[in-house]
Amino acid sequence: MNRHRLWLYTVLFAGVLIASTASILIRYAQGTGMSSLSIAAGRLGLAALILTPLALHRSSQEIRHLSRRDVIFGAAAGVFLAIHFASWISSLEYTSVASSAALVSTNPLWVGLASLFLFRERLPWTILVGIALTLIGTIVIGISDSSSSTQSNPLLGNTLALIGAMTASGYLLIGRDLRRRLSTMAYIWLVYTSAAVVLVIWTLISGQQFLGFPPQAYLFVLGLALGPQLLGHTAFNYALSGLSATYVAVAILGEPIGSSLLAFLLFGETVAFLQFVGIALLLVGIVIASIAEQQAPESTARQTAENQTA
Repeated sequence: MNRHRLWLYTVLFAGVLIASTASILIRYAQGTGMSSLSIAAGRLGLAALILTPLALHRSSQEIRHLSRRDVIFGAAAGVFLAIHFASWISSLEYTSVASSAALVSTNPLWVGLASLFLFRERLPWTILVGIALTLIGTIVIGISDSSSSTQSNPLLGNTLALIGAMTASGYLLIGRDLRRRLSTMAYIWLVYTSAAVVLVIWTLISGQQFLGFPPQAYLFVLGLALGPQLLGHTAFNYALSGLSATYVAVAILGEPIGSSLLAFLLFGETVAFLQFVGIALLLVGIVIASIAEQQAPESTARQTAENQTA
């Protein structure tokens, strides 16, 4: 193995570790009294602020010449991304880190179903098998949490995590067309900024606060923006320069595993046997569906890997 390839594996592994801290940082921020909506707005708002000077430096010409159609589609993708973060972050108030992180990773299921029913695409049987296993795993997690979870409202939390996965899939599907024309920097700037604006307005309208929290609350939100949102995303995109999109997409599935381990070490959250079975079925289903994407155009597979947003 040459040094460059080893470096790519190292960067990818680091990106997965960084992304795994998202659920933990959110839990800590929620523990300070900050609302889930404020956390989501802070995460995307800070990410957009940090990204703006970089985007203007590297892609100012491209950004200035965005067509009206691109702006509309970018804003639509931003709306889906905003709902994704609002619902997924809220899910961590009600269900375990393990269930939330696993369920929000089910975007390939919803993208596959949308491709099948909305776009009438013919899917390989391997993707259908992956979808079936993912559905079964989701049901098993729901049964386990309803009977043995110590969380406040696991049914609500799991539903919010699934809504987060569905809206992330909507963001991905809308973004496919944009990514064919825009650079990565211009694309993520447009979508992150749109999502941040939506979340800030949503937070203000709902009467949630941004101020008055202890200093550590803002450090946790800054950590979310710098870590999982920017460094994690950048690591995945960098790894794509020399590793296959399918390998990167499958590697990203280490995130819910890492989050579960951190939740066990830091919060004492254990995984019930039936919950473990459900998570295992779900992840195996996603792996099968991701590997089957090798039959799809590389641009589609690449977009799947790039848009893992939790």
